[in-house]
Amino acid sequence: AKEGFDKISKGANPIEIRKGVMMAVEAIVNKLKELSKPVTTPEEIAQVATISANGDKEVGQLISDAMKKVGRDGVITVKDGKTLSDELEVIEGMKFDRGYISPYFINTAKGAKVEFKDCLLLLSEKKISSVQTIIPALELANAQRKPLVIVAEDVDGEALSTLVVNRLKIGLQVAAVKAPGFGDNRKATLQDMAIATGGIVFGDEAANVKLEEVQASDLGEVAEVAITKDDTLLLKGKGKKSDVDRRAEQIRDQISETTSEYEKEKLQERLARLASGVAVLKIGGSSEVEVNEKKDRVNDALNATRAAVEEGIVPGGGTALLRCMSVLESLKTTNPDQQTGVEIVKKSLRMP
Repeated sequence: AKEGFDKISKGANPIEIRKGVMMAVEAIVNKLKELSKPVTTPEEIAQVATISANGDKEVGQLISDAMKKVGRDGVITVKDGKTLSDELEVIEGMKFDRGYISPYFINTAKGAKVEFKDCLLLLSEKKISSVQTIIPALELANAQRKPLVIVAEDVDGEALSTLVVNRLKIGLQVAAVKAPGFGDNRKATLQDMAIATGGIVFGDEAANVKLEEVQASDLGEVAEVAITKDDTLLLKGKGKKSDVDRRAEQIRDQISETTSEYEKEKLQERLARLASGVAVLKIGGSSEVEVNEKKDRVNDALNATRAAVEEGIVPGGGTALLRCMSVLESLKTTNPDQQTGVEIVKKSLRMP
């Protein structure tokens, strides 16, 4: 930047200098891609993670194990542990950060959870307020003697109060959860759930089916459900594997096409829920300070390892940038100011 300002103050054209800089940067990026070596094996992943975690082999191995379990598409999150040692937990299923709408749905003596086995799932894009709209679904679940979990934009008013009263008075096996996310992301996540569990999303324009007209085949099915006040876990959905694989492939295509980092992150979360599960690294320690310091190191190492798996690695210590200088020698510019931009970048490559 200093070099550029010096040249501009002496009369050089800033737009042309910038063009030269951008040309040089593009050429260097392409050369770095050529020089990069792919990182594929668990051993290589562990080595990269260890270096990024300031030589901590345990952290390196933990990250390598997590990537091995959930794959390169999987989501890996870092949380505070409850023990002195680090732990890896792999959640194979669809987990999202929405809990039960009312604590009256709790059916376990310990842990304030709702737990069901062999359960039906009613998915709705819209808010459910009228009890009449959900009576047919409740009757279907009751006829099959299966619990029913309702995932909707919201469940309130008469519908919620009726569910709660029936839960408390006659032990109705039911729970209601708000759908995760917002806007288009919520719609897409509900569709993912429908495909994974073999149901449909009510309120979706494409499905065009009213809640009152629900059939048994419209409800999703899951082997296990666990709901806390903060999150919901759906395990072993009964959707067709071919449909799930097709949906996962669509999401992969969207990931490769999007330019938004936020959107990419959300798509990767959806893909992990559908395809490979979620790995949680629980970081332990003897004090809050120790845990926070280690969590920062693990997050840094995780980001570096993800980048290495995605893009590959190059020799360190600035040597890779020095090796890129040869491509700048042959770079064709259209005027002296553009050449100045290239020279500025060339000079910066030599800097330690």
